[in-house]
Amino acid sequence: MVALVSTVAYLGLEARAVEVQCQVAPGLPAFAVVGLPDKAVGESRQRVSAALTAMGLALPPKRITVNLSPADLPKEGSHYDLPIALALLSAMGIVDTEQMADFVAVGELALDGRVIPSPGVLLAALHASESEKGLICPAAQGSEAGWVSGGANGMPVVAAPDLISLLNHLKGNQVLPPPAPGQVDPPEHGPDLKQVKGQETARRALEIAAAGAHNLLPLSRKGP
Repeated sequence: MVALVSTVAYLGLEARAVEVQCQVAPGLPAFAVVGLPDKAVGESRQRVSAALTAMGLALPPKRITVNLSPADLPKEGSHYDLPIALALLSAMGIVDTEQMADFVAVGELALDGRVIPSPGVLLAALHASESEKGLICPAAQGSEAGWVSGGANGMPVVAAPDLISLLNHLKGNQVLPPPAPGQVDPPEHGPDLKQVKGQETARRALEIAAAGAHNLLPLSRKGP
């Protein structure tokens, strides 16, 4: 059986759909990740294995193959840890494969099974919302994904602090509360050029530099 879990690949400010396919087959014990992964993705094998060990689970003594499809799309980043772990747990029969079809998963795994933040959660949430799916992400980034969910009636967001809490939530043994959307801090206003009287040339130079995000180097003239 091949277990499938949805995730994303980040290309600039765009999130592309990626399908994590996991197969556990008879053969010499091995754990391979294919599909054009970079070094961080290739190291997911060690992080996933350690996270499962921390939960009291052991990898099956079989040939484990994880394919990141489409195979010609470069895969970069540590956010593939969580979807790879969920695909492996689905292939082992611990997680319901049909249930995972309703979610997009992103997140890095610590060696003790914690789900820790990874860049790009907001892009993943936008992609999940467009695909009419829920999002599984680190608890620390739940408020960021909550911007897209639009509250309790919007896109479901499962913000998991660790892998075992996530499994209990998926099995119905525990309920992870939906994250609240993040709050925007009020802007802090500094000095205003309106307070400067005269100095038209200097004010104009400051306005041009600010508009173009240029640096300024103050110069001072010393008299004879």
